[in-house]
Amino acid sequence: MEGLGVKLFDDVYAGRRVLLTGHTGFKGSWLAQWLGQLGATLTGFALPPATTPSHWQLLDVPATDLRGDVRDLSALDAALARAQPEIVFHLAAQPLVRRSYRDPLESWSTNVMGTANVLEACRRHRGVRAVVVVTTDKVYANQEWAWGYRENDRLGGHDPYSASKAAAELVAASYRQGFFGHDGAPLLATARAGNVIGGGDWSEDRLIPDLVRATSRGDSLEIRSPRATRPWQHVLDCLAGYLLLGQRLLQGDDACATAWNFGPAAEDNRTVASVLHLMQAHWPQLAWHVSAAAQPHEASLLYLDSSFARARLGWQPVWNLAQALAATAQWYRAQADGDAPTRRQVDAFVAAAAAAGMNWVAS
Repeated sequence: MEGLGVKLFDDVYAGRRVLLTGHTGFKGSWLAQWLGQLGATLTGFALPPATTPSHWQLLDVPATDLRGDVRDLSALDAALARAQPEIVFHLAAQPLVRRSYRDPLESWSTNVMGTANVLEACRRHRGVRAVVVVTTDKVYANQEWAWGYRENDRLGGHDPYSASKAAAELVAASYRQGFFGHDGAPLLATARAGNVIGGGDWSEDRLIPDLVRATSRGDSLEIRSPRATRPWQHVLDCLAGYLLLGQRLLQGDDACATAWNFGPAAEDNRTVASVLHLMQAHWPQLAWHVSAAAQPHEASLLYLDSSFARARLGWQPVWNLAQALAATAQWYRAQADGDAPTRRQVDAFVAAAAAAGMNWVAS
């Protein structure tokens, strides 16, 4: 990358035509920034940003910015015809559990039919060589086990969000087996990450954005489940997994055309209360209380086992939870002062990955 003297992901994205759905969202905008820094010829396809402020609108990514709904197959066809992508990263989704309870059909139509439409459009455009469909850690039939879910564990979902994402995994598997099994067809993988944190997230009903809003107002943060345990990780860690996976698919490694977990180290599976205590080092004024209102069902215990990605891809997290929270707090503080340090944080993450000897960084 520029100024760092390193080669990332075997330089496979330099000059590569990439279509990214959901580029106006939290994770999508971070991926757009990184792809831009990698020299990709990027086209984004998404609805307008769902929040104000918007991370995407704070960036200056060299990309063709197309607006549309993944539930509209004709719009997707037009986007692929224009972009002529060699690889597609599908991140567009309805990503919120509580919102899925309020409007379940939105989640089902976006997450299931939206994924089907993306894959159908890829099937129709012969230049596509690789597809990475991003789902979630919540695709598993959660048994509240004290060990991590592996990629071959049973899919399921109690709430509409989780169930619709599990169904998206089935859609992807169907396209992989039914349409993408012949020579010249795209190699298709799915990626399941943990509870992703980082600057630029202003979504509703997420812990860090809610914390930022509450502390900026001087309010006590209302939390729902202080003892709920989640696999917390920085957004750049899971994106490194997606990019590494995309690299391998573009290089023709058909063994990678399957499902993958990209979760944090076991010690970074922490309770909500534990994360809040750690965040007090960065926001000493942070105060919180537990909501007395009845809440819709959410899993209380969730772990991911990412040993498959570690063994087969050589992927592992770069930043631990303390580092991820420090970077997140630094991003929001800088943004409050009129700066959005996304590019610098990508560079800092890459430098840390190089120092740690990650296999996707070469001098």
